[in-house]
Amino acid sequence: MDETPNQAETNNTPPAAEPQPAEPIEEAQPPIKTAPIFPTDQPAKKSKAHLIAILASLFIIGAGVATWFITHPNNSSNTSVQNDIEPAPALEPVEASKLALKGNGLSDFDLAFLHLENKQDNVVYSPLSMKYALAMLKDGANDRSKEQIEAVIGDYKAKAYLNSANRSLANAIFIRDSFTDQILPSYTDTLKTNYNASVMLDPFTSAANVNKWVGDQTLGIINNFVEDGDVKDLDFLLVNALAIDMNWNKQLQCAPSQDTDVPCTYYNIKYAHESYNDYIPEIFDAETFEKITFGDHENVKSAKIGASINRYDIVKELGEDKIRETVEAGYQEWVRENHQRLIDAGTYASEDEIPAGAATADEFYRQAHAGSDGSYDGLNQYIQELGENYGKTATSTDFYFLDTDAEKVFAKDLKEYDGSTLQYIGIMPKTGSLNAYLNNLTAEKATNLIANLKDPSDVNNFKDGVVTKITAHIPFFKLSYEMKNFQSNLQQLGITDVFDQTTADLTNIVPQKGEYIDAAIHKADIDFSNDGIRAAAATGMGGRGAAGPWDYKFDVPVEEIDLTFDKPFLFLIHDKSTGEVWFTGTVYNPANN
Repeated sequence: MDETPNQAETNNTPPAAEPQPAEPIEEAQPPIKTAPIFPTDQPAKKSKAHLIAILASLFIIGAGVATWFITHPNNSSNTSVQNDIEPAPALEPVEASKLALKGNGLSDFDLAFLHLENKQDNVVYSPLSMKYALAMLKDGANDRSKEQIEAVIGDYKAKAYLNSANRSLANAIFIRDSFTDQILPSYTDTLKTNYNASVMLDPFTSAANVNKWVGDQTLGIINNFVEDGDVKDLDFLLVNALAIDMNWNKQLQCAPSQDTDVPCTYYNIKYAHESYNDYIPEIFDAETFEKITFGDHENVKSAKIGASINRYDIVKELGEDKIRETVEAGYQEWVRENHQRLIDAGTYASEDEIPAGAATADEFYRQAHAGSDGSYDGLNQYIQELGENYGKTATSTDFYFLDTDAEKVFAKDLKEYDGSTLQYIGIMPKTGSLNAYLNNLTAEKATNLIANLKDPSDVNNFKDGVVTKITAHIPFFKLSYEMKNFQSNLQQLGITDVFDQTTADLTNIVPQKGEYIDAAIHKADIDFSNDGIRAAAATGMGGRGAAGPWDYKFDVPVEEIDLTFDKPFLFLIHDKSTGEVWFTGTVYNPANN
């Protein structure tokens, strides 16, 4: 990790508040070098000392002002490790090497836990948090223990992110106050230099100090990360915690009455003299968000989005002469019909009695723009307005998409915070199950889908000769997840030695052998909402215009794309500039009602 950016120099966040323990916590002296440590599902092997590495991940994208946070279930479930599971066999080296990261972009490692945790249920985790922890652990390992980690994380370099009210990323090592002399100062030095990690002493008589630190670093979301029993026998504890609370650039669906500062776009699209219009109603009450059937789940709240792209050059297709002829004939037919209406109403006894001044006396004439010879005198302007429709695009919100034979892809950017932009991407298989789709999904394929995303505001992305209409219902979802098999998952990826007391080599942390990884915990939350990622779909309200002067409307060819997400899908949130994946997961049940 020698080339890793120095977070201590680039992170402008004040040092995390130190928890107030039963016994005061103070910074360890002297400093020590660190590597993340992960739990073990092997039969417990007593040693002079053992340790636990805990990886805390939380993802939140909130709506409204920065002080409004999402409430989450209390993560107080028992997190103690089950020690009666046989360790999973390591992958063959050639297979493990496929996971190795090439830089910080999307890799098979990011998707690996979608396969390993694929129980056809909701899942959310943070590959970024896992990479930080594995990178720290690698710095504390030697020989085969280090090689196995490198085979998985490759040349990954921890990127420095600025912390703020909208994003937090922190690392720490808690050391038993009676064990400080055993930890190599070079290890804590590495943690401080490469990961801006806090080094704190703890009596480990309870989990209070760890939980307070995690709560502070996750914007108050995860407050009961571990139980007292999880820490009482530890020598030290490595923790990575991260959280985001971010808004979209624009709401999914216009909800002007909601308590929010996220802007929206009023969507009511009509093309002059063409028989096409599309609109999305505004939401004035959260209960009026449209509900859809999602798989086997009914009444799932969703946001309606839309886009219209006009690539039908009607003047070129029909010819100006044909249009003039058609419009004039339509106008004359309209005049005859309205004349007859007046006669039928008894206004005139016959057509011969229609006064010469009727063009100013009758409403239909006032709206008709008739010339002195009775012809339609607005034809030149009509042709110009008709021609201007070609190339027009409109969207109800900012988004990207891809519609293939195999999947639907929906992507949307979050606001730029502290110099970087995170992007949400949802991928829903069209045919077959999500389970089957995941079994064939690789980082290369996912990267290709992302690279081919289309911007609906760019007319050049669409087929010529038609009007393209995009409609979608995007479901809100809210998930909390604890990866109980985190250790066995890592073992299946080939990281095995560090979990076995007889093979673990953590001599860059503690000079003598015998220290090994005894537990691994990973938790994450996500709330996807109309204002940010927080769960909820929006439906905007747009009205139709009042009746105007006479108009002849041409039919136009319309090609519709339905992007509705109404069955299980996977998602990921990545940094657009680096490709680094902050969160990923699967949604089988949005559970937002």
